[in-house]
Amino acid sequence: MELRISSESNRTDKAYVRDQMYAYNMKHFPDNLKGRYQEVNLFLKNADGQMYGGLLGEICWNWLEIHYLFVDEGLRKLGYGKKLLIEAEKIAFEKNCNFIKLDTLSFQALDFYQKQGYEVFGAIENAGSYTHYYLKKNL
Repeated sequence: MELRISSESNRTDKAYVRDQMYAYNMKHFPDNLKGRYQEVNLFLKNADGQMYGGLLGEICWNWLEIHYLFVDEGLRKLGYGKKLLIEAEKIAFEKNCNFIKLDTLSFQALDFYQKQGYEVFGAIENAGSYTHYYLKKNL
């Protein structure tokens, strides 16, 4: 059999890779953690439903991973990012997560996350001429 590498992207192929990786991982995680997956999506909206930011993440096994946290520039430093994090932390705690992990670039929000109790556990220099930080907070 000869195989080729394709860069064509479609939902079926992406689902295959994701599902196969998930199935492989399931063989190695303890039974009490199996099937623990939940999206965590929080949004900042006004009374009319207009978006001003949000947090997107997912609970996987015993942690919450925050993929994106964004607040419109005009609303930064008013506490909305902190409120989003606190709400995400409540959800993670209620779902028996042991920690939260996230990442940020040096021009983004490193100081903000550290003020909220997140600790750097890794960094990659020269990520687009910036530093890419990986942070964790134990619950």
